[in-house]
Amino acid sequence: MTAHRNLGFVAAAATLLAAAPLSAIFDRWTWLIEAAIAVAAVAAAAAVSRLARAPLWGQVLAMLAGLTLGLTWLFPGGAELLALLPTPSTFLHFGELLGASMQDMRTYGVKVPDVDSLLFLAVLGVGAVAVLVDVLSVGLRRPALAGLPMLAIYSVPVAVYVDSVPATGFVVGACGYLWLLVTDNVDRVRRFGRRFTGEGRDVDVWEASPLAATGRRLAVVGVALAVALPLAVPGMTGGLLNPAGNGMGDGTGRSGQGGNPGRVDLFAALSGQLNQNTVTEFARVTTNEPAPFYLRFGVADELRPDGLRDRAPSGRPANRNLPDPSERAGHGIERHRYRATVEVKNLNMPLLPVYAEPVKTDNLNGNWLYDPNLQIVFSNRENSRGKRYTFDYVRSTYTPALLRGAPSLPADDPVLRAQTVTPSVRAVDQLVERLVKGKQSDYDKVRAIYDYFSAENGFRYSLSTRPGTSGDDMTDFLANKVGYCQQYAAAMAWLVRAAGIPARVAFGFTNGNKTGGGTYVLTNKNLHAWTEVYFGGIGWVPFDATPAASVPGSVRSAWAPDTDAPEDTAPSPGSTTAPGEVDPSAGPNRPDRLDKDADQGLSIGDGGPARRSPVWPWWVAGLVALLALLAVPALRRSALRRRRRARAPAPAAVTLATVPGQRGEVRDVVVGVDADQARAHAHAAWDELLDTLVDFQVRVDRTETPRTTAERLAREAVGEDAGAVTGVRLLGRAEERARYARDPLTGEELHPGLRAVRGALAARADRRTRIMAALLPPSVLLRWRAAAAERSARLVVGGGRLRQRLLRWSPRRLLAGRPAR
Repeated sequence: MTAHRNLGFVAAAATLLAAAPLSAIFDRWTWLIEAAIAVAAVAAAAAVSRLARAPLWGQVLAMLAGLTLGLTWLFPGGAELLALLPTPSTFLHFGELLGASMQDMRTYGVKVPDVDSLLFLAVLGVGAVAVLVDVLSVGLRRPALAGLPMLAIYSVPVAVYVDSVPATGFVVGACGYLWLLVTDNVDRVRRFGRRFTGEGRDVDVWEASPLAATGRRLAVVGVALAVALPLAVPGMTGGLLNPAGNGMGDGTGRSGQGGNPGRVDLFAALSGQLNQNTVTEFARVTTNEPAPFYLRFGVADELRPDGLRDRAPSGRPANRNLPDPSERAGHGIERHRYRATVEVKNLNMPLLPVYAEPVKTDNLNGNWLYDPNLQIVFSNRENSRGKRYTFDYVRSTYTPALLRGAPSLPADDPVLRAQTVTPSVRAVDQLVERLVKGKQSDYDKVRAIYDYFSAENGFRYSLSTRPGTSGDDMTDFLANKVGYCQQYAAAMAWLVRAAGIPARVAFGFTNGNKTGGGTYVLTNKNLHAWTEVYFGGIGWVPFDATPAASVPGSVRSAWAPDTDAPEDTAPSPGSTTAPGEVDPSAGPNRPDRLDKDADQGLSIGDGGPARRSPVWPWWVAGLVALLALLAVPALRRSALRRRRRARAPAPAAVTLATVPGQRGEVRDVVVGVDADQARAHAHAAWDELLDTLVDFQVRVDRTETPRTTAERLAREAVGEDAGAVTGVRLLGRAEERARYARDPLTGEELHPGLRAVRGALAARADRRTRIMAALLPPSVLLRWRAAAAERSARLVVGGGRLRQRLLRWSPRRLLAGRPAR
């Protein structure tokens, strides 16, 4: 029973490890704590039932009872006995939580907060998997099959997570599964008997057998490949708005699935479409509004030092009744209700284009949600490609006088606190202070900032700027005054926020080509970004600071007119411009306008290529790095040769005097000779000779004496060159004296002999050998290879010693003393 109890606890721990991928769904770790409590209750009930020698069906009932007690304590309904024993009301409460979880799964996007219904569903699922894993691994002794319910846990984030599921959770779960298999294997082997290696050596229980070690290595390699292979295969990763054909990616790399709008870099999406030379139809919209405003699908309202970012939306199903702005008080606001039908073509993302302030939708299921604050329709399960839907919306128009009379928001207003946070950028703050000086109302401040982005102040539309929205990028844009809709919208939102007024950036389409019957064809050339400003008592009001002449389908209004248009902007007779708007043909879109950029909106199209950052310096840098890498052996050889040459030859011995020694002999007193220096000089010259032989592929026999090697080289290698013959014999004599004689050779120049030998070897070698000796000296490569082999051997020896030390503390030793069943 001890072995079963141990395997049961390992099964419970492996279940918790297999639940690690759920961390990609929940925003906090409450689910893990509650799941651990439920799994512990299951494991404890299983252990008690086995101590009582209950049959397998009794163990299953005991584990289900333990899970029920754990759920009752974690999710009480209020009518429990002793806060632990469930009653019929408790099970009714569980049913209500399950019903609410179905709705909450459609309401919340990942990562989800700590909602009781979703936590109950997660804990119930993990507890049920714990029961199955225990039955399979302990009751039926089939631990390999326990991987199926563990895999079911991993399939949950794969199915609902809108981005690539993090690999960490999969690795942790795989480790838990391997732990369960290893524990079962050890228990089986322990009950079988003694183990032996291939050489017949007895292997203790706690030691790893070669077969088990091989299995673990294969398991580790398999897990590593399972994690790394998807990262290396093209098409298995991607971003939400990455190009997918002619459309826009979905962020999951899988067709037909949605993505998380909170993870969309909408600015990057716009930038990615700027360099599309082809025109791609994204959607068709039919509306009964005579002059509609922009169709929008996203909002970026989180301003950080690295720029504006979009956050994860939240809302309720869009197929229910939506907030109607007509029901709100707003004297002076002109509102009209219209109906529109959108047919999405190649737009592949979890966002649906709608006009601002939709009040009713048709042909959408409960997977599509509406965020009333951002006024966007999104989904965590589906994408927009191929969708056709109809919706009613309210179009609100304002007068400058109405906006000028809007009250400023109080300091404690949540919109003011959330939408006026700006990083401190000195240049921006100084500009805002100068622009709003003397302005009293919020609208006058906004108009002062809006009017600043005009051709009169030097601003010009161009696609040749960087697409960033950070503080540095904004400073550069305000200094250079050249950019496109991304910079204009982000810069105006930043400046308005710096003035203490809430602002954000909206994304969508300008009005496309009108085909008749109120139908507009929207392409990638109509993608656009603009600014929305919040006014007290009114709401979000659009301002488009981008030059109207440069954006096809651009619309201007009475409260935000075209600053570059002539003063006379009255609509011509028969114009379809709505009240309060400026006719696009009256100024910025005139044929003789000179402020048109060649890109035709958000695509360079036929207007010529946009200026891009040159790429050749990167190739040059890569080439230089490659050449530097290839030159390392030659530089190493040259440095070694110079260091050996730097050793000065020892001078000849100088006899200063003769003195009588013992027994009447005469002994010379010699000074001026450093024997160690002379030996070092001889050894350095000899080592240089051997390296030169290796470089020119001349055989080197380390067993020969220096004299034998010198004579062999004089006969075979250097040929008829007398200087080389003399030099090699001098080198051999110097090395021989340095090795074996009491007094080394002194007073001889060795390096001239080295040069003569090297010249003779080079003359006898072929061209390839000479090139290799100069660029990739074999002596250096051989030395590096020997050093690498030595270090590898040291690592192997050190690893073996570490493994032996770890084996002394291996938990498997605890099994050695247990009696076999």
